[in-house]
Amino acid sequence: MSRNYYSNICTLIDRLSEGILILDSESRIIANNKFMEIFNIKKEEVPNVLQKLDGYCIDEILSSSGNLKKDIYIKDRKIKIEKLVMKASEQYDYSILIFKDEENMESSGFQINELKHSLDVMKDILDNAYQGMVLVDEDGRILKWNYEKLLGIKECDALGKPVEKVIENTRLHIVVKTGKKELCDVQRIQGHNMIASRIPVVKDGKTIGALGTVLFRDIEEVKTLAKKLEVLENTVGKYKGEISKMYRARYSFDDIITQNEKMLKLKEIARKAAELNSTIMIRGESGTGKEYFAHAIHNASRRKYEPFIRINCAAIPHELLESELFGYEGGAFTGAKKEGKLGKFELANGGTILLDEISSMPYSMQSKLLRVLEEREFERIGGNTRIKADVRIIASTNENLEGAVREGRFRQDLFYRLNVVEIDIPPLRNRLDDIYILSEYILNELMQKMGFPYKMITDKANLVLRLYNWPGNVRELRNVLERATNISSGNVIKPEHLPGYINNKLSENDYSEKACLLKAKVAEAEINAIMEALRLTNGNKTDAAKYLGIHRTALYKKMDNYGINIKSILKSDRF
Repeated sequence: MSRNYYSNICTLIDRLSEGILILDSESRIIANNKFMEIFNIKKEEVPNVLQKLDGYCIDEILSSSGNLKKDIYIKDRKIKIEKLVMKASEQYDYSILIFKDEENMESSGFQINELKHSLDVMKDILDNAYQGMVLVDEDGRILKWNYEKLLGIKECDALGKPVEKVIENTRLHIVVKTGKKELCDVQRIQGHNMIASRIPVVKDGKTIGALGTVLFRDIEEVKTLAKKLEVLENTVGKYKGEISKMYRARYSFDDIITQNEKMLKLKEIARKAAELNSTIMIRGESGTGKEYFAHAIHNASRRKYEPFIRINCAAIPHELLESELFGYEGGAFTGAKKEGKLGKFELANGGTILLDEISSMPYSMQSKLLRVLEEREFERIGGNTRIKADVRIIASTNENLEGAVREGRFRQDLFYRLNVVEIDIPPLRNRLDDIYILSEYILNELMQKMGFPYKMITDKANLVLRLYNWPGNVRELRNVLERATNISSGNVIKPEHLPGYINNKLSENDYSEKACLLKAKVAEAEINAIMEALRLTNGNKTDAAKYLGIHRTALYKKMDNYGINIKSILKSDRF
């Protein structure tokens, strides 16, 4: 056997998917790659392969006379062996063993069936495509054609011909050579400017053909479609603009007026949270400004140009809340609109939803809200289509949700899902240092929005405001100042212009004018003394307490009661 002949045999059998072992009359052995793969044998081990495979009876199979078939098992894999004996001459013959991996045979059969099915599907697509398609080989000759409806040329008249001989102004044969796709190109065919695309077919890095499609029969179709799209886009833009006007956030962080240290930290936390997409829980008593924070977070986020929709869970009847949140299909229930209705989650797509008074949400609805938060999709009532919910959730409450969880009124898993970032707004009585700047801001706002004359609040009236408990928080302060602005004369608001329940709250037992005045004087003296001590000690509370002759704890308590802020003292003196 010559070396070239041997090399050619090896090349040939290496292309086969079965394992091949050839033994000639002179005991020379040839094996292909698949055989070595089946038995995990290296190339240099092939000459001594019979000894290595002694346990598989290969030697016995080879020594048997004539052709035969036998099964062996290699690590639970069934291998079929077929022996063929070929005579080259009276003295010279070959024994050929063919090893077939049954598992691979089944897999190959499955792949062939899948390929046949895919080809059948592709044929249906090509035969029924509205626009028309043509497939050419690497020489630019037509392999598949379904332009009969478009060009009036039958497939039997086009197959095998050079594509440039059949389609005028085509560039498919050029795309085969260049390997570069040409998309949405204007091509003049039979007097019409058609829109055509040409895509190279590449296998193993080599261009083996090209596919041509006609997307539009005439460029006028494109113009008509473009006009329709423009009208549709304008309509959508109009409605989107209307929705944005109806549902938009009105406040920013600049509208949250404070000099209180805790409030300033909360604003910083809220600013950072706004940049992300996490769910936020805002807590606080009624009137503390929870909605201001929600608006500000939306306006500082990447969603600021999308809708901001507020839903008061306590104000909507329980039986209507689901349809309000998720919408419904036409005829979903008695009284439903024929055309159906979009829910707030759908309207807020891309934006933010504020679920106000979340603790009032019915228990049955809480599980549905939790599913939306986890899956980020929902279904309208009466529908079966899943709608994506790209919405940022902000929840707010003035109730102790942990207590509601313990009482079984609020789902614990929903609580944890909503309470990712917590913002707990302190009541106004715990940040009395904000009274003065809030009063200034509110009075200025009343002057601009309601046309009131400019007014300022006296130090004594400000002191009276600081000594009140403010159960209604900032909302109550706004109402008190609006009332005082209406009844006061001149450009100042004095204590007598404030409601009696504020002016007379200085003493629980004695509401006389003298008692009120005494309390005010004592408080004013204490505030002035504390502020003076803090100035002299440059804000050092321990040294200030020694200067005043009181314990440091007593100083802290008085500062909290009077809402004294060290930073504001060091900047200016308002008393």
